[in-house]
Parts: sequence; structure tokens; C-alpha cells
Amino acid sequence: MDSKSFNPFEMAQEQFDKVADLLDLDQATRDLLRNPIREYHFSIPARMDDGSVKIFKGFRVQHNDARGPGKGGIRFHPQETADTVRALAMWMTWKCAAVDIPLGGSKGGVVCDPHSLSMREQEQICRGWIRQIARDIGPITDVPAPDVMTSAQHMLWMLDEFETIRGGKYPGLITGKPVGMGGSLGRKEATGYGVIFTVREALKELGIRPDGTTASVQGFGNVAQHAIELYQQIGGTVMSVSCWDQDDQTTYAFKKKDGINLDELRKIADRFGGIDKGKAKDLGYEVLPGDLWLEQDVDILIPSALENQINLENVNKISKRVKIIAEGANGPTGPRADEVIQERGIFMIPDFVANAGGVTCSYFEQVQSNMNYYWERDQVLGKLDVKMTSAFIAVSDLAKKRKLYMRDAAYVIAVSRVAQICRDRGWV
Repeated sequence: MDSKSFNPFEMAQEQFDKVADLLDLDQATRDLLRNPIREYHFSIPARMDDGSVKIFKGFRVQHNDARGPGKGGIRFHPQETADTVRALAMWMTWKCAAVDIPLGGSKGGVVCDPHSLSMREQEQICRGWIRQIARDIGPITDVPAPDVMTSAQHMLWMLDEFETIRGGKYPGLITGKPVGMGGSLGRKEATGYGVIFTVREALKELGIRPDGTTASVQGFGNVAQHAIELYQQIGGTVMSVSCWDQDDQTTYAFKKKDGINLDELRKIADRFGGIDKGKAKDLGYEVLPGDLWLEQDVDILIPSALENQINLENVNKISKRVKIIAEGANGPTGPRADEVIQERGIFMIPDFVANAGGVTCSYFEQVQSNMNYYWERDQVLGKLDVKMTSAFIAVSDLAKKRKLYMRDAAYVIAVSRVAQICRDRGWV
């Protein structure tokens, strides 16, 4: 599973099986929670700018909705697969339960590459995706949101198509919308800031002051940029970042001796977070192979890209100095690598605690949209800090009490909450 044959859904199921054994779950509950409760696969015809019609593959997977409406992003990615979406939907179920918000787990996707599509073509895909799934999502059933390579603009096109089909106004259908169209202040920052809220708490537990610490970040998209922003505000220094290069179809790491300058990198990055190599070199950055982000001699690693980025093949390259790994991405660490990290005593902040800021703020947006009343940015981020800190402390306390790895403690809390509601409803 840590090799080229990596299957994210098998990884998610393996993680669940381990905790199911810890909790001694009955077979019916295991069977229910180990697989999606329902899923949709469909074809999306889209007329391209040259007049031709191209068919794109789309998905929506609803893993479990016992605790509330499904919640989960829609990603556009050329390597999207049904198993990736299944895994992400399952992780969303645990994430919502871990931070104790009344939502279930869903995920969506389209197999496409926005880099090679015009905005008009992307709009056709967004509207086509909604036409295929409009009967099966909604403000009280399943609420989508942006994810990898989708944005507020994509969400607004989808909302507009849904409202056209339904003949009404449904701002609570989708989150991650533009602020002027029912989006929440603070939503853009939420996932990245949430990562650093948990890093701050982990540093407290380890007795380390954040000022003077160093980090290496994988990714330079929305999550990574805002994580870097807040981490620098609390006194940390980011030594390197990595990102995907569309022209070379590979990743590069960008390193500076005294730490990166976020503002200058933002100015030379595209809307997907790809950094211009030539301009970076002119600014004094060392451009390295992308996998070297993992080998930096820093205190904190923040993987904020895709799944299975830390695996058995590279986990032993992590510097002995690293004290914390905060998973800004979903499923970035493979199970075999997890075992090595646990043996080394590195403090792991698992994905569905570390990056739950996005779904938590999406929940806040959903609440605001449904009641048509909106909070100020500081209110939103204050509520987010409270939720993230409470979730982190609950997981950390259980880990210490039962001598569990942080990921296992998070799973115990999340799976227990979902399983209990399934039993209370009489599903199992």
C-alpha cells in the first residue's frame, strides 16, 4: 500500500479496521461503516471551446449521514478515482465527528485537469456535475464545498445551476461561496489556520515556544499558504515549500537560508499554487527536487498536498530533529510509515484533527446561509479556534489516558460517536 499500487480507500479501511478492533465493534457496525452508504458515478458532457463535446467522469460518494447531512468537497484532478473519493468521504465522516459538528461525510470529484481548461469549459463541467446529482444533494441532505483545484467561482456556478433547476434560492446548498453571495468571512483562511491552531497546542504540550521553531511545508495552495501565514505570525520560520510544476509535470521544493518570504512567493505563484522557478531563483531561492521538502532539518513537517506523500519508501529520510507532523492534507501518511513515525516518538497531529478547520468553517457558513445572518471574520475565526482547540485537547487527553498514538485516539473518538448514533437510530 505504500508503493506505486497505493489505494487510498484500502488505506482508509485499514485504518478503520484497526480502530474497530480496539473498540470491539460488532460485525454489522463494521460492515456499515467500512463502506459508503451510497455513491453516484456519472458522465458529464461538456462542449469545449473548439466546438467539440468531451465526456468527463464525475463522482459523489456519501459515506455516512447518521450524524447529519453529508459534507465534503469536490475536487477536479486528472488522477481522480472512485477509490480516492470513497476514502475522502470516509475521512470526512471521521473528521466531522472528531470536531463534533452535526454532519456526515461525503466527497465529490471530476476527472479533469483545470490547467488545460478555459474558465468557460470549467463552468460547463460545474453545471454538468450539478445536473447529474441535483436530486441527491441539498441543504438538508448533502452539502458540497471546494477542494483540490476548485474555488469559490466553481461553487457559485454550481449553486446557480442548482437554483435554476429547483426554482428557488438555496444558499445553504454549498459552502466555500464568494463572500458577497453567502460565503463566510474567514473560510479562505480556515483550513490553514486550523492546522496552526493544533500545532500551537502541540507545541504547548511539548513545552516548546513557537517563536524560533522551523517548518517545512509540502504544497503551496490555499491550505499551505494560510498555514504559513499564521505560523509566521506566531513566530515560526518556514524554511522550504514544495509545489507541482504544470510545465514539467513534476514537483519542486523552494528553499531559502533564512526562511521563505510568503508575500514574494505569492506574487510569483499561479492560482493553483504553482511557483515560477525562474523568478524564484532570481529572488535567491534554491530550487530542489520536490521530495526534499521531507528531508529538511526542521522542527515541524506540514504535508498539505495529496494522499500517501509520507510512505515506507521515504519515511526514514525524515530528519531526527522533527518533533511534530501536522497533516494539512487528507491521508498524506501511509499506515506503514505511521508505524515508523510512532516508533520514533514524533508527535503526529492526524489529518482529521489538523485540517478540520475547513469543514468546521464550512459548517459555520452552512448555518449562516440557512439562517440568512452572517458573522464578522473575528467571530468566525474565534469560534474556529475554540472548536479546533477543544478537539485537539480531547484527542490528546485520550491518547495520554489510554497510551494511544494520536491518530488512533482521534479514530476512537470519531468512530465511537458515529457508531453510537447508528445504534441509537436502530441502523445496527
